[in-house]
Amino acid sequence: MKYFLLFSILFLSFLNANENKEVLLIHSYHKGYAWTDDISKAIENNFSKHENIELTTVYMDTKRIDDKSYLENLSKLYKEQFYNRKFDLIIISDNNAFDFIKDYYEDLFKGIPILFCGLNDYTKERLNSLPFKDVSGVAEAVDIENNFELISKLHPNIQNLLIINDKSITGLAVKKDLVKIMEKYKERFSIEYTDNLEINDLKQKVSNLEKGKSAILFVLLFKDTTGKYFTHKQSFEQVRKVSEVPIYGLWDFYLNSGMVGGLLTSAVAQGQTVSNMAIEVLNGKDIKDIPVLEKSPNLYIFNYDELKRFNLNISKYIENPIIINEPSSIYKEHKNFFIITILTISLLSIIVVILKANIKRRERLERELSNRIEFDKVLLDTIPNAIYYKNINGNFLGCNSAFASLVSSTKEEVIGKTAFDFFPENIAIQNIKIDKEVLKTFTTISSEFTFYTPSKDMKHIILNKAAYKNIDGTIGGIVCIMDDMTERTQQRQFLIQQTKLAEMGDMISAIAHQWNEPLVELSALVQDIQTSYLLNELKNSDVENFVNDSMIQIKYMSRTLNDFRNFLKPSTKKVLFSISKAFNEINEIIGKQVFYSNINMNFNYKNTNEELLIYGYENEFKQVLLNIINNAKNKIVEKNIPFNKKAKIDINIQRCENCNMIEIIDDAGSIDEKIINSIFEPYFTTKENGMGLGLYMAKIIIEDKMKGTISVRNNGNCAIFSIKLPFKEL
Repeated sequence: MKYFLLFSILFLSFLNANENKEVLLIHSYHKGYAWTDDISKAIENNFSKHENIELTTVYMDTKRIDDKSYLENLSKLYKEQFYNRKFDLIIISDNNAFDFIKDYYEDLFKGIPILFCGLNDYTKERLNSLPFKDVSGVAEAVDIENNFELISKLHPNIQNLLIINDKSITGLAVKKDLVKIMEKYKERFSIEYTDNLEINDLKQKVSNLEKGKSAILFVLLFKDTTGKYFTHKQSFEQVRKVSEVPIYGLWDFYLNSGMVGGLLTSAVAQGQTVSNMAIEVLNGKDIKDIPVLEKSPNLYIFNYDELKRFNLNISKYIENPIIINEPSSIYKEHKNFFIITILTISLLSIIVVILKANIKRRERLERELSNRIEFDKVLLDTIPNAIYYKNINGNFLGCNSAFASLVSSTKEEVIGKTAFDFFPENIAIQNIKIDKEVLKTFTTISSEFTFYTPSKDMKHIILNKAAYKNIDGTIGGIVCIMDDMTERTQQRQFLIQQTKLAEMGDMISAIAHQWNEPLVELSALVQDIQTSYLLNELKNSDVENFVNDSMIQIKYMSRTLNDFRNFLKPSTKKVLFSISKAFNEINEIIGKQVFYSNINMNFNYKNTNEELLIYGYENEFKQVLLNIINNAKNKIVEKNIPFNKKAKIDINIQRCENCNMIEIIDDAGSIDEKIINSIFEPYFTTKENGMGLGLYMAKIIIEDKMKGTISVRNNGNCAIFSIKLPFKEL
């Protein structure tokens, strides 16, 4: 008997699985409308893989007629048409079909589950207002802001954006979102919105748009102000015919009519997604267990012909876009081969060019050296610094070999040229200003700049300029001696990073302290959830709380790693940054380690109602703070202070007249007066395995790089490190 019952259940399940399923697809619009046809085609293609699904499709045609009496007559027609039909599922496409089902569900389709797609203005409240609950589907939402951002990136010189729309239900829904985005972007370019023009007036406006400075966002246009109806192709193609500027859109059915593209709402994606949901329902899944896809499955799609027409390169902004009408090419088929070949040829060409240039340079030098006067040979060519001299008009009169090598020219080629021939425009302009000051004051002036040589080497140069006089007393021009600081600057940056790496051990220890508590908490959570499970007391809410509490601890641990990673990155340029933010991040890194060392670390902000800023290199500044605080902590730990008596590190922050001052005070004992004046010297250390670079690099960072001052003094049993830094560029 037991086996008979089992066989019966399996047999009935088999029959049910092979039973034909009937699906009714109700479209809001008409056959021939590209959006509707694409949804239908996607659903039909997906259903074609399942022989037991029978699809019936009807079209409400509400683009052409949608008054109340028509909808009532349509409901009577469907009632009579489907009187003897039993549907397993109904799919509705777009808003009008959704509203129709809402009004006539009880009379026509009571008890049948509903799936929707292409629904604009989706909200949970709208779904909850339905007279039935067996419903799910796919929302349709155009992504206006990302399309605005795409247009602004592809057309950085854009001045005008014309938005074309109509007053259909969809058009008005889009307009609500457009208003917010237009307000946000009105400062970037002029935005003109129109939905009340006759087609000829609209064409005239489009034809007057300035090429290269304008673009169009085409939303919808099925009716103009005269009530004239257009298909999607007719309206778009009339606008495209007179437009000399690129046209972007929000829906994919305009692509083959001449639209550039954008982040488009795809009818195909809507149809594929809702049909996948339908197959799940037809296979027995409860529709209530299928969540509504609230984020519209939009895609970046572009028309190759229009991209080529306007010479647009989207690869810099969009990864893996869909491009239609793109011709296949031999290059794409053999891309790797072409790349390797080109790189090989380029490399060989560069080697040949370099070898050839070296040979020519040696030949020229040999000829020139034989005729060089003793003055140039001894005085100029043996000096490693680049030297040049020029007249009061800025034309070079001569130079030494070092300068010619720096600008990859010969001394003969330099003569008669100006700074604009060898340096970037901004550097050349800066030099002209300095030249004028030198000629005016007749004093020696120093300046510095960084530039890239023709061979792409970065050079950091210090210039020392002075004017010289002719024998008759007139000003002959300017002599300049250039000091190449590149290697010294790079070595200094290397030492900063080396010092930072030397402190990694302390930081890793700090992270271990920071991770201790969340690891203990996670362990407790796991044990708690295990106990609940074993006692059969585990609830959904317990699992959710477990996940939430665990994620809090995991995110905290992840944040400590981010702090560590950010600390290791060298700052590339000077910026204004917050002192309190820097200290907060330092406290995140070593705060718990200091606390577990039985030390109170106090941050005392004297200017309580003011955010104090520093102009400089943020990560290097934090490195200085970390070094000094770590030194203080280590000195306190070495003293073996009793556990019932806490040591302290006080950090005072306040604004002075032209700077912000930071004092770091510890009570680990005063510094020996014999060495206090030597602690900032390189390689000076009192630690057995110390490198002697920490405080030296602190002085370099604060005084050389950030134009501040750092000093130390004793006050009784306390050592006080004082840092003063400017809050603006000097």
